[in-house]
Amino acid sequence: MNLSAIGLAFRARKIVIGTDMTLAYLPKNKVYLIILATDASLATKKKIYDKAKTYQVDVLEVVSSQQLSQALGKFGIKVIGVMDQGFSQLLLK
Repeated sequence: MNLSAIGLAFRARKIVIGTDMTLAYLPKNKVYLIILATDASLATKKKIYDKAKTYQVDVLEVVSSQQLSQALGKFGIKVIGVMDQGFSQLLLK
């Protein structure tokens, strides 16, 4: 996964950070990809996977919370939602 692309998407304001924000944007069809930290809790993973399946959004679970946080310059990030189709396709490659 291209972590620099996550940082670029963040600076372009094309991602939402956190479980609650990501789940809030899912029903509005504004989230094209969810990136989930590998070390997120089981409850968070279940919640994300269930909602993603309902709204037919891909979930990418390949990086740790530390790597996600470092890419965004923040701390303790477990879930981000990508709100741009171009960035989501870039991150899926």
